[in-house]
Amino acid sequence: MHLARVVGEVVATIKDGNLTGIKLMVLQPIAASGDDAGRTLVALDSVGAGVGEHVFFVRGREAAYPFYPVEPPTDAAIVGIVDHWTVG
Repeated sequence: MHLARVVGEVVATIKDGNLTGIKLMVLQPIAASGDDAGRTLVALDSVGAGVGEHVFFVRGREAAYPFYPVEPPTDAAIVGIVDHWTVG
């Protein structure tokens, strides 16, 4: 799992039918220190996250698991909203 900050939403009126009703969010991956770490990406939202929140997300085939039995075409999904974290 990876930490990220939600920086935006994606609106797509024409998309794969398996994405109907699922929010698409723009994420900025972050390091444990809170600094940006990597390029932004689009992820499906399985938990109702909003812009400005810190989340954790998964990548790869596991990203479709929260939406079972539907199998949306995705390689990234938000699976939790972070309340706080401690390093060290």
